[in-house]
Amino acid sequence: MHFNIFGRGLTLRVAVAITCQMAFVFFGYDQGVFSGIIGNPNWLDRFGHPKSSLEGIIVSIYNLGMFSGCVLNFVVGEKLGRRKSMWLAMAFVIVGATLQASAFSTPHLMLARYITGIGTGIDTTTTPVYQSELCDASIRGRLVSSEPLFVGVGIVIAYWFDYGMSFVGGSISWRLPIGCQMVFAFSVIFLVFGLPESPRWLYAKGRNEEALKVLCDMYDVPEEDAKIQEEQNAILEVLAIERETGEYRWSQLLERDEVQTGRRVMLAYGMQFMNQMGGINLVVYYVTSVLEDNVGLTRNLSLILGGCINTMFVIGSLVPTFFLDRLGRRRPMMFGSLGLAISMMMIAILLSFSDTANGKNTSAASVAFFFTYMLIFGASVNCIPWVYVPEILPLHVRSKGAAIGTSANALWNFFVVMITPVITEALPWQWPFVFMVLNLSFIALVYFCYPETANLTLEEMDQLFTRGNDDLRADKKKLGRSTAVVRSLDRGGAWRKRGSVTSMNGLDGKADFDAEHVEKAL
Repeated sequence: MHFNIFGRGLTLRVAVAITCQMAFVFFGYDQGVFSGIIGNPNWLDRFGHPKSSLEGIIVSIYNLGMFSGCVLNFVVGEKLGRRKSMWLAMAFVIVGATLQASAFSTPHLMLARYITGIGTGIDTTTTPVYQSELCDASIRGRLVSSEPLFVGVGIVIAYWFDYGMSFVGGSISWRLPIGCQMVFAFSVIFLVFGLPESPRWLYAKGRNEEALKVLCDMYDVPEEDAKIQEEQNAILEVLAIERETGEYRWSQLLERDEVQTGRRVMLAYGMQFMNQMGGINLVVYYVTSVLEDNVGLTRNLSLILGGCINTMFVIGSLVPTFFLDRLGRRRPMMFGSLGLAISMMMIAILLSFSDTANGKNTSAASVAFFFTYMLIFGASVNCIPWVYVPEILPLHVRSKGAAIGTSANALWNFFVVMITPVITEALPWQWPFVFMVLNLSFIALVYFCYPETANLTLEEMDQLFTRGNDDLRADKKKLGRSTAVVRSLDRGGAWRKRGSVTSMNGLDGKADFDAEHVEKAL
């Protein structure tokens, strides 16, 4: 059911963006809220002061739920569509948050976190796909990368809320922050009522009239508009090509079909693997514990610095939000991974002096590199996987492929969060070297395996893998030059732009057609 609450054109596009951002604010809030709770005295008393291994399981089982949510979305996401999937996600979140806020035993809390994680897995799998299918290629990177920016906003809200509630005392100091997850869930449910379904999903289901109306509403133009016709034709052409490969099955995961589906799914998985294995959730979930136990700061100062460190996450995320389509995808990933490796190396070196006469000062100095780590992560590795995964996948597996990609995020998030309390206790200063080595290895992985996808339409991605990056961009450059000349010759409406720099539907024909008319004009 779709109520036309937000009208057409710009207001509708803004509403789509705000809804997707709200879904990611919830994701960030849920990730950050437990960081300030696991050291809460009342919480520790209630759950029996769990040992580091049990603490890791209590916190990380949420990520196991995320993995399950990704698998569930793999099964039902393409059948339900984008809007219903988001409703399903928020239903799981509301049930899980209610159970968490009312927990009185460890099994109760673990089950509740697992259920909440299922909702988060569906949410984070669906939302980037939905946003990427409802925006222009020229701004897709900025819009989708704004979603992880709001992950940072949610984390910061959770941290400072936890800090404020730490002065209250009693069980309300941790039950209320957990229960407030439902505020974001109900907001998303309401907003989605006013939004349309993805036109690409509607075309895939044969509901062409509905899809065409959505396109017209999004751009506030009539059906006859050239932009609408080009986009519709491009989607239908890509669907026809992709349907030749048949229904995607697990057995086809590594097969090389015409559009290289298997390779693209594995690239999506690897991108989300890199997002997690650089060490980010060690910092997000446990920075206050690390500052208190490994650096030697007081509980109050650790909470304050934890909030400030995670604020750097938001500040860094402003860079890709405004500049990602200019910077591309590959360079920020490589330079970002280098910066993360250097930050981890410096943390390890400074913590290694903790047992010396000057150990307190050198350990305190390591705090600076937690700041640089979060700033660099926010500016690079945070946002790019959430943009890259939905845009690189072919339409016939976009929902399922996004689920596989996000499952990597959830699975390796679970792994890192589960082992963190153990490794930071067993390796008090050596643990950052593990993430330093991993981040350095990601530079080579991106350089040799990942093509640049910036400023290509979703339909052009198939041509990127069937024709090659150089050929595709050469044709785009040729088309851009020819249409620029045509526009320069347009006097009093006698000439019109022929072809589109953002659509590769019939690219060669359009490029040659334009060039022919330009030559005649000259």
